[in-house]
Amino acid sequence: MTNSAGAHAPSGGGAPAVVDPRRGASALRYGVGMFGTSLPINMFRAYMTIYYVDELGLDTYWYGIVMVAYAIIDAVDNPVFGYLTDRTRSRWGRRKPWLVVGAPVLALALVVFFSPPENASDVVILVWFAVFAIGMETVDSLINASYGALLPEMFPGERERAKANAVRQAFQLAAMVIGIALTPIVVDLLGYATTAIVYGVVAAAVILWSALGAKENPAVQTEPGPRIWDSVKVIFSTAKFWAVAITGGLYAGATGLIIAAIPFLAEYTLVLAAWQTSVLFASVLLVAVACLPLWTAVVRRRGALWTWQWALVAFAVAMLPMLLARDFVVAVVCGIVIGVGYSGVLATADLVVAKLLDEDTLRTGVHREGMFLAAIGFFNRLNGLVRGAAFVLAGALFGFRSGDNPGDRPDQAGLFLAVVAPAAFLALAAIAARFVRFDDDVTPPDIDAVIAAERMDEQR
Repeated sequence: MTNSAGAHAPSGGGAPAVVDPRRGASALRYGVGMFGTSLPINMFRAYMTIYYVDELGLDTYWYGIVMVAYAIIDAVDNPVFGYLTDRTRSRWGRRKPWLVVGAPVLALALVVFFSPPENASDVVILVWFAVFAIGMETVDSLINASYGALLPEMFPGERERAKANAVRQAFQLAAMVIGIALTPIVVDLLGYATTAIVYGVVAAAVILWSALGAKENPAVQTEPGPRIWDSVKVIFSTAKFWAVAITGGLYAGATGLIIAAIPFLAEYTLVLAAWQTSVLFASVLLVAVACLPLWTAVVRRRGALWTWQWALVAFAVAMLPMLLARDFVVAVVCGIVIGVGYSGVLATADLVVAKLLDEDTLRTGVHREGMFLAAIGFFNRLNGLVRGAAFVLAGALFGFRSGDNPGDRPDQAGLFLAVVAPAAFLALAAIAARFVRFDDDVTPPDIDAVIAAERMDEQR
């Protein structure tokens, strides 16, 4: 076996001791962590635009400019965090220290973002938005680089990994129900700042509880850390990495735009009350939760890759009926249809990425999950660029500039932002996913045991 990233076989004559990373690992305790990681970022992504553009009067032109900078910075810092977590060696493991440190910082960032100075000038609002939007997304990158890398390490077999992923996706959807669907109602009662405090405290507590129960693989601690330039070379020379990353970036752009634009669709196209907007969001998210076991069953029968590819097609097609929605009831029915397709991608996307990480570890003998996830995250994090470009384009096409200056066709702008543009990105994602192929659809139950056996054979 060729180790292209500089990992060395142990100098002793016997196989290295390999500790099963699954020992004591709890899918429930790991999975609930995604509730904590998802709650703040979903409130942030869903309501940062409507709050700053519609309520505080930030111009969509400046919003778009900030989002371009935000996307570039966020995409660049992702690989840095991935490299740092891969290289970390501590008695707590590689990922746990970053989660423990990052959780309270994430909560603080959310609170500050939704607490701008009262009666601030347009310039102050712009600067506050730029600084703390970028800060919020930076901390989220650190949290997710660490949390996401735990999935393939703690749950190496595909069946147990599918179960753990279904649990964490269910908790993510629960966080989305609260952070997106219920937030309009909560904000009406508490205001944005107090809502952010509540969400932040709950999220930090959940992340800390999940992180402290994480069972990392102690054997990895004795390995040399991956070399950055060797890892960059290996990652970027892997053809299927590009197909997975581009697909993920298009999907993230679509979902990020949907979440940010549905409040505009609700206000300007459908003319909904706050509670109706919550029900619309909930129609998508609750159906997605309900369908997770069904999609997980399909994964067990047909494999993660096949299910993922067709789930993207289903999601893209499911967006189309919303073009006909002009009232609350029809919109909710369309939301239910969207939830079915959305659930399929949630149930499978991380499994495909984990399989990509498995292949790299088996091929090179190096654990660089953080860098691989960060490299894929680079594309996913460009969804801010997509959102910014879409809002700038909506301003150019429909005259929508802000809540103070919505133009004469804000209903069409809402439809474009929430339905047309996301559906186009999902269609492109479904096409890109067809270029992903794996050499072997079966993941070994214990990758580290396989690597240890191969190294022992090399020494003989």
